[in-house]
Amino acid sequence: MPETTSAPTMQGHGRYAYSALPDRPVYDWPGGRRLAVYIALNLETFDFGAGLGAELAPGGPHPDVLNFAWRDWGNRVGAWRIRDLLDALGLPASILVNSRIYRDCPGLIESFRARGDEIVGHGRSNAERQGTLPEAEERALIAEATAVLTREEGKAPAGWLGPWISQSRVTPDLLAEAGYRYLLDWCHDDQPVWFATRDGGRILSVPYPQELNDIPAIVARKDTGREFAEAIEDAFEEMLDQSRQAPLVMGIALHPYIVGQPHRLRPLRQALERIARHRDTVWLTTAGAIATHIADLADLAGATPACGAPHPSSG
Repeated sequence: MPETTSAPTMQGHGRYAYSALPDRPVYDWPGGRRLAVYIALNLETFDFGAGLGAELAPGGPHPDVLNFAWRDWGNRVGAWRIRDLLDALGLPASILVNSRIYRDCPGLIESFRARGDEIVGHGRSNAERQGTLPEAEERALIAEATAVLTREEGKAPAGWLGPWISQSRVTPDLLAEAGYRYLLDWCHDDQPVWFATRDGGRILSVPYPQELNDIPAIVARKDTGREFAEAIEDAFEEMLDQSRQAPLVMGIALHPYIVGQPHRLRPLRQALERIARHRDTVWLTTAGAIATHIADLADLAGATPACGAPHPSSG
């Protein structure tokens, strides 16, 4: 009798259902605006002689001084230049913070706090990934980073981006259980989407860019700074047009050791100046403010999510 084989079982994540953008309810951002734009500035720290890190050039054996020093330049020089640029244009930012930055770069986060920027959890350092850890160790990493940010900022962070956008299958559950209201790791939509969690609750996914992100663009694809800036401008103009039909979120992800470099900062400045000129027609905001607005809409709508896909009953 011939053997029978069953088709392989395809695994899903169970976090959200499929939802086509044109079929969703239409709503507004504050002031009747339809395009929300936020800047995510990653302030990160790395181990010397060990661990992960983006590379300007192929690294040799540890200690990899070339790439470590390039990244360290971002905290010593590039971040301050970007701060000045944001000040000059009157732009808010979500600052994605490795908790060890407070120890390694005293005064750096404080300077962005003084601007009123949002402080977002981003793990302990970018020398490690959280998604490869056993659940208990991942929970401990989240707890450690959260405790530092809460102590330093006087309040708990509302949002989280995993180092290297690394998630395990239970990361959204662990974040919700730790009190987080939103996460940034997924780039699957142009609107915020509710994720189901294992306790029957939910956590909001705010879109975080992988195209308008200087690491994939410049480090991986080898785009020039001008090409990256042109992509930002083109995306902005197109999304501004598209937002007439539906409210959209445009994020811009930056790392000081990359776009803080003078030859990349100049075209970035021009791109952000172009966006800032539209401040009367778009919502220049933070990821946390976007999450709060969506939560308020959901509260007004009762049990029905205000946007994105309806969240399933279980994770």
